[in-house]
Amino acid sequence: MKIYRSATVVKGGRRFSFAALTVVGDGKGRVGIGYGKAPEVPAAVEKSFKHARRSMKSVTLAGHTLPHEVTGRHLASRVFMKPAAPGTGIIAGAAVRAVAEAAGVRDILTKAYGSASAKNLVKAAMQGLRSMRNRETVERLRGVTLE
Repeated sequence: MKIYRSATVVKGGRRFSFAALTVVGDGKGRVGIGYGKAPEVPAAVEKSFKHARRSMKSVTLAGHTLPHEVTGRHLASRVFMKPAAPGTGIIAGAAVRAVAEAAGVRDILTKAYGSASAKNLVKAAMQGLRSMRNRETVERLRGVTLE
């Protein structure tokens, strides 16, 4: 999803290191995010993909959209996500779009507030998706039937 370059100044000049942020998913409600650092880009990307595959979590979906509105938060970033009618598409920035597509969401409206850092937005979107509950889960947890 994104490559970060960092430099340290040493006697002979600058020494660069790279970090990679990746999002993976099966398109059926499982999504993971990974972050890996290495002296070269391919090694950083490989590390981040491995971390993302290990960290895959299930999210609750209602067809190809969300069951309800949700706001995800991480540090200074907030992501508001709202279910959308079929055919709307994914209305989101690059970071949130990557998470939504990987999870299998096809129709969603989003708005990001606060920090626009890709790392924070991805984690905020992930936190929001993980906090969603469908009607059956809420009824079971509360011990009541909802109308």
